Parts: sequence; structure tokens; C-alpha cells
Amino acid sequence: MQKLSVEEQLKVIKRGTVEIISEEDLKARLQESLKNRRPLVIKAGFDPTAPDIHLGHTVLLKKLRTFQDLGHRVFFLIGDFTAQIGDPSGRDQTRTKMNREDIKRNAATYKKQVFKILDERKTKVVFNSSWLSKMNLQNILELSSFVTVAQMLARADFKQRFEEKTEISILEFLYPLLQAYDSVYLKADVELGGTDQKFNLLMGRQLQIACGQKPQAVIMTPLLEGTDGINKMSKSLGNYIGINESASQIFGKTMSVPDVLMYRYYEVLTDVDLEGIKKLPPMQAKKNLAKIFIERFYDRNQAARAEEEFNNIFSKRQTPSDLESYQIDKDTSLCEILVKSALAASGNEARRLIKQGAVTIDEKKILDVNYVVKEGGILKAGKRRFLKIVKA
Repeated sequence: MQKLSVEEQLKVIKRGTVEIISEEDLKARLQESLKNRRPLVIKAGFDPTAPDIHLGHTVLLKKLRTFQDLGHRVFFLIGDFTAQIGDPSGRDQTRTKMNREDIKRNAATYKKQVFKILDERKTKVVFNSSWLSKMNLQNILELSSFVTVAQMLARADFKQRFEEKTEISILEFLYPLLQAYDSVYLKADVELGGTDQKFNLLMGRQLQIACGQKPQAVIMTPLLEGTDGINKMSKSLGNYIGINESASQIFGKTMSVPDVLMYRYYEVLTDVDLEGIKKLPPMQAKKNLAKIFIERFYDRNQAARAEEEFNNIFSKRQTPSDLESYQIDKDTSLCEILVKSALAASGNEARRLIKQGAVTIDEKKILDVNYVVKEGGILKAGKRRFLKIVKA
């Protein structure tokens, strides 16, 4: 374990966090860790609901890596059992359950991607089906006795659905309870999660106390805005930067991030000194940020090549060398292609881009929002978003 004092560790841990419950609990755990030379057990759970990880997910992964660098034990928990229920957080209706095959496939891709950030030698990957699938009805009933219906209905999303007379299944009530039991089983000292997970995280503290354990400290990280600077980063909105995307795609997308958001990315996704960054011209600061991401997910050589290619595209109007392909097997609406390829977040944005003259095919500007694509070609939306249309 690194020889950092409790205050030094706290300073590093607190960077980019939204809330810690409670800081005194965390400080006490860190003091015990130093005194007994025992690494803390750090837990974060991930539901394998999608196969690809983007920068929004890495906010939490970066914080886990911080704990690893401080010498603590990280449990990367894949909620393959709880994913069959579905996290009700932020939902205004019952969530469709995932099937086992999709869960298994997504979990496998998660394991491959997370080690671009986490230290594999210091990471214990666990699946909560290992213990939850072995629980019997009596175990479930005992857990249920620790929580009241009133507590569940105090949760914002459940409360709203109850008041609107929208259905809430008993199964959904079990989700936070089972997630909380993960903390009991692993004897977690600290659990990390996004701000939308506050109810679930606090349930872990409550259940640990009920089971005779010390309550875990809870650290909440922010929900990262996407490249549009408005909405939470999401693949469905097309405002994401995927860690498995090519180096040039990561570079180009990072350069499209609004300046104000760029500094937020620096704060929550890097360890770079913020005061030093703010002294740089925004364009250079953004290029540096893009290279940090690429060096983390690939290497320094690819970061340098991506910057060179970006400069060529920006100043010499060249086309990227690694275009994504989009196949059409019939005449297709240009708006549909823009939305389905995530070059535009919605039909309205697609139409706005076309009306503004920001969309070209083979360098020919398209101004008709009803334009139908009949042949292949190089589609460009905005300054730096490209797509190769292929006719089947």
C-alpha cells in the first residue's frame, strides 16, 4: 500500500465526487486500513445491460482505479443475477427483463473492456449470481423483513409511479434489496455508484447494519454529460465516446465537446492539474484531453497519429482513414441514416443539420430534408462526423 496519509488519500478520492456518505466513516476506514495494514474492500456493481462501455461508465472505473493505486482491493461486480430483474432507478414503468444469453454475452465484453482502465492484477471480477442464485425463499423473506414498504415508496421513482397509479412489481422492490446484499456478502468497506444509485447504495449500509456489519462508506460520482453538453452520455442519443472506438473517432468526438464541458471531463476523468489546463488555449487543452483518452485506451503512437489526422481533416479537408460503414439494401431516407448511425441524436436534429447545410454526400451539400439516398458514398455531418454508406 502506498504510504499516503489519510488526508492525502481523501484529497485524491474526493476529486470529481458529488457526495460521500459519510466522510467521517470513510476517514475511519482509511485510518483502520493504515493502522492494521489491511486494504479496504472497494465494490462497484455494473449491470450488463449493454455490450459497449463509453466515457460515462469510466467515471466510476477511474475512481476504482484511484483506490487500486492507493493499495486497496477492488471488486468489479457484474450484476448478472440482478440484471434479470432490471434496475428500476429512474424508470417510469416496469423494465423489460433481460434474457440469460444477452447477459452472458454483454458480461464477457465488459470483462475485456474494463482492463483498459483497471489494473487486472488488482481486480477481482465477481458475478452476483454466485451467491444470489443459491438463496432460498427463507433467505429472501429474512432480507425482506429489514425493509418496509414505506421506505420503498419514499424512493423518488417508486413514489412517482405510485402516485400516478403506474404498476410497480414486487420484483422491483427486491432489486435494491438484492443489490444491498451484495455489500453484505462481500463485506464491503466502500461502495461506489452514480448519483442515480443513491437509494440502492444507502440500502447497502442499512442491510449491513441489520446483519451486524459496519456500514460501508458510499461515494457517489456524477452522471457525465455527453458530447452535446446537455444530456447524460448515452449510446442511444449518439452523444457518447466509446472506449472501443478507433483512436481517430475518439479524437474527433473529444474535439466536438463544448469548452465548458471539457474542463468537467478533465476533473472527473483525469488526474491532470486543472489550474494548469485552464491556462492553455481551449483548442490545445482539448487536443491534450483527446490524447489522454487515446493513450489510456490504446497507446501514445496512436494518439499522435490521431492528432495528425485530425489536423489534416480540420485544415486540409481530408477524409478519415477508418470510416465506419453503414449498409443500405434499398433507397433510404437521409434523416433515417443520420439517426440510426448516431450522427444525429434525433429526427429533429437530423433535419436541422440538413437545413443548416451541414450535411454532404461525396462533398455535395444536401439541403432537402426529404432526400433519399440511393447509392453509396461518403456522408459528412457537421465538421468532423463521417460515415461510409455502402449499397448492398
